[in-house]
Amino acid sequence: MKTITTTADLAEYCAQAAQHPYVTVDTEFLRERTYYSKLCLVQLAMPGTDDSGAVLLDPLSDGISLEPLYELFRDTSVVKVFHAARQDLEIFFVDAEVFPEPLFDTQVAAMVCGFGEQVGYETLVRKICHEGVDKTSRFTDWSRRPLSDAQKQYALADVTHLRQIYEFLAKKLDETGRGRWVAEELTILTSPETYVTAPRDAWKRVKTRTSSPKFLGMVRELAAFREEYAQARNVPRNRVYKDDALVELASLKPSNHDELSRARLLLRDARKGDIADGILKAIAAGNACKPDNLPRPDRSRDKLQVNPALADLLRVLLKAKTEQEGVAAKLIAPASDLDGIAGGLRDVPALKGWRREVFGNDALRLCDGEIALTARGNDVRVVEL
Repeated sequence: MKTITTTADLAEYCAQAAQHPYVTVDTEFLRERTYYSKLCLVQLAMPGTDDSGAVLLDPLSDGISLEPLYELFRDTSVVKVFHAARQDLEIFFVDAEVFPEPLFDTQVAAMVCGFGEQVGYETLVRKICHEGVDKTSRFTDWSRRPLSDAQKQYALADVTHLRQIYEFLAKKLDETGRGRWVAEELTILTSPETYVTAPRDAWKRVKTRTSSPKFLGMVRELAAFREEYAQARNVPRNRVYKDDALVELASLKPSNHDELSRARLLLRDARKGDIADGILKAIAAGNACKPDNLPRPDRSRDKLQVNPALADLLRVLLKAKTEQEGVAAKLIAPASDLDGIAGGLRDVPALKGWRREVFGNDALRLCDGEIALTARGNDVRVVEL
């Protein structure tokens, strides 16, 4: 197997790949010790049935530039095929603000084609390629050099089997006319907003039991400082302080280093230096925040009068539709969407795009009393009223 370690070799390979209708792509990376993923390996394969068109690209090689790869990503005549692409795309967006175009994600396509929810690569290899995948190298340190033969074989298998999987799923989408469904889903993956974490919005990910605006204002300031610190130094946010320590600090509201030292859950390194100073500054900002600028939890669903019987009927309808169409239920509508529809909400994903065609239109008709559900044997059917 070939490993690319120079820009010239990468440019030559990408020029060859540009002559084909698609190329399969995967990455290996580390994120345990950094805020942003550290790219350690890129796997690429051109169409074929053997390993001759597959290579490993070593981004850790001295002096190598990934620009030829990014030029291939920008080439709209070549489909870039990934499986579960989100983390891979984040790496390339953070590094060069580039998205592969056009993109095909086999995990999304598999959900649309009836393979279940968030189906794994190994499952698709087994069901479509009728082969197995050796998982022994999955959790190795991909930043260490040299890579072992076992690591290389494992990594290469992530793109060689992917060719057959892509061709199978692309054909099935063409036969069923569902390619547009996949394209709608992929617009989220290729949106910059998906990969940008604004420090001022980081508080929304912190789980708290208190919804007081004053308390949430303190959480917002502490979460924003942590996010800014972690991004600037490329360290995991939990290495700064964990969520439970953040919530404790928002409750204690220490005003000096002595009071800060009494926090039980704060890491030792956070009790001094830049982190400690940042915490105290964030607490002061939270205390000084005016009522009009305090964050407030989303209460839009609190006043919903959810009819539980209607919500149950919507669940039955969803199950019937997904079994009929062979689509994963959670891909169409999570339970929260069903409750929202039963409570009168109409601005939910289940009522938009291809989801509306498959489920949403009949869901609204069910809510309006225009249709009913009946059972015949194991089948649930829609009845016009």
